[in-house]
This record gives sequence, C-alpha cells and structure tokens, in this order.
Amino acid sequence: MVVAETKAVDVTAVTARNGGESRTWKQIVEPVNPFLDQVAHRLAEQVETFEPQIALYAQYALTNQGKQLRPALVALSAGTVGTANDSLVTVAVIIEMVHLATLVHDDVMDEAVIRRRRPTLAATWGNEISVLLGDCLFAHALQLAASFPTPEVCRAVAAATKTVCSGEILQTQGRNEFPLSRAEYFKVLEMKTAELFALSCTLGAGLCGASPVERGALRSYGLALGTAYQIYDDCLDVFGSEAAAGKSLGTDLANGKLTLPVLVALERGTVADRRRLKELIGHGQGGNVPAVVELLGRYESLEESRRVIHGFLGRARQSVSVLPESEDRLSLIRLAGFLAEQTDALGV
Repeated sequence: MVVAETKAVDVTAVTARNGGESRTWKQIVEPVNPFLDQVAHRLAEQVETFEPQIALYAQYALTNQGKQLRPALVALSAGTVGTANDSLVTVAVIIEMVHLATLVHDDVMDEAVIRRRRPTLAATWGNEISVLLGDCLFAHALQLAASFPTPEVCRAVAAATKTVCSGEILQTQGRNEFPLSRAEYFKVLEMKTAELFALSCTLGAGLCGASPVERGALRSYGLALGTAYQIYDDCLDVFGSEAAAGKSLGTDLANGKLTLPVLVALERGTVADRRRLKELIGHGQGGNVPAVVELLGRYESLEESRRVIHGFLGRARQSVSVLPESEDRLSLIRLAGFLAEQTDALGV
C-alpha cells in the first residue's frame, strides 16, 4: 500500500498521552495472560462440537486469533471491580466467536485474500462455505450464551450481535453514497465494531458485581475505544502496509466504503478534487489507490484522522477515571495509550 508523506511523530506528546510511559501490547496484557490462555484453549475445544466434515473449517476460523483484544477487555474490566472467574472465560469465548464470525463474513464481502498473515477462509474454501460457517459460529456463540443460568448474558449477546450486523448493513448501504456525514460514519463504527468492545467491558464487570455506575463507565470506555480502533483500522487500510498489517489492505477503497480520511478530503477539497475523489472511489480498483492517497495527503486527511482518534481515546480514558484505582484500570488506560502510539506511527 502506498504510504503518504506525513509530519514527524512527536514522541514526547505520545508518551504523555500514555500516562508517562510506553508499553508494548504484550506488557499491557501480561497480568491477564493466564486468562487469555484459558480462552484460547476453550475456543479451540469448540471445534469438537461441529460436525466432523466441517471441523476443519471451524478449526481454521477459531485457532488463528489476533491480539485477543476483546477477551483482554473482559478480564481487565472484571479486574477493575472484582476477580475474573471461569464464567468470564465462557463469556470471552462467546464474544470472540461472534467477532470471528464477523471477520469470516467481512472477508467475503471485501473479497479479502489475507487475514492475520494467512489466506482467508473464503480464499481457501470459497464464499459459500465461508458464509455458512460464519452463520454456524454466530449460532454456536448464542448456544453457549444460553447455557448461563439466567437469560441476561444471552440477551446481551443477541442484542449486541444484532447491532453489529445492522451496522454492517448500514455500511454496505452507504457504499458510494455521497455525501456521508461524520455523524453517520461514527454511528456505523459504534454499531459494527465498538458494540462488541462495550459488551466485553460490561459483561466482564457485570458478572463480577459491578454497580450501574461502574458498568456505565466501562460501556462508555468500550464504545470510545472501539470507535477509535475502527477509525485507526480504516486509516491503516489506506496508509498502512500489508506486510506490517498481515492482512489485505485497500479493500475499503476497492469496495466504495467512505472512511474518515476520505470524508476529510471531501469536506476540505475543491470542487474539482471532490469530483475526482468520487470518481476514484466509485471505480475503486487497486490501481486507483496511489491517486486517492495523493488527494488525501493534499488535504492532510491522516493528520485530521489522527486528531479524531485521539479525541475518542481521551474520552475512553476519561470514562474510567470514575473507577477505583487499580492495576487493571491502569491497564485500560495504557491500552488507549498503546492505540495512540499505533495511530501516530501510521504513515511514518
């Protein structure tokens, strides 16, 4: 992917936003590593619940996890009010399975060939198998949620899953739809990505006896962090490199998705440049990416997108300020700082 020329990163400012220290992802989640190992093991066990003829597909989808961000949020949120327990492992498995199902479907819609540094399920076995397997993953996640003694978990997971899928539909409807407002864009991101972040936080804390105020604070944190994360991912699609990201990039442009960098250029551009950008997005093939990136750079789209991401991250940090001081709360703040550093490294 073409990388736009950008300003140098202010390392001092980044470190200050991260609470005066810089930590890697592994360092941030180190306290909850035993929990994450349990989640990975339990997720792999779910393969045995599928028909033998399709177990290979399920194994392919379930055993190539990324950073385990959502399970980490379950454990860290639980730790802000109590102690993680075995029921939270099941909750993390459920949420991760819903997330993985959405990725399987996303790769079909985006015609992506690489995900987490290997061929996607769709590229390996085709779209039909991928769509049906994604449906199976959704159904199995709800089956696990229904195993809890009370219906609250199942209701929350079902509602969040509906919200995520509805957000994907709204985004699909909005392809090549000019103009798209920032408010509409943020709404879609909150639905299709941030909702699972918020679910991770609220269920993690809720099952440990969190008060309504604490659950509300953690839900706000999850929504803000999740929205920032998706804007970052949208920027990565344009300004990142496939070698570093480990997945197919440029798919948003190729599919006519209007992301924040594009919206910024449309807001700031001349009539001629707006017309040109619409033409390029409307016929978004890989060969158009350099021309799009040149236009985005002309109007400092990456810089403005960074500013917006940092705004959401600041909101996330502020949300958890009402929680009691703890190492887990500090880890949530550090997580936002980690994303801030990743954001400032884009295009450099």
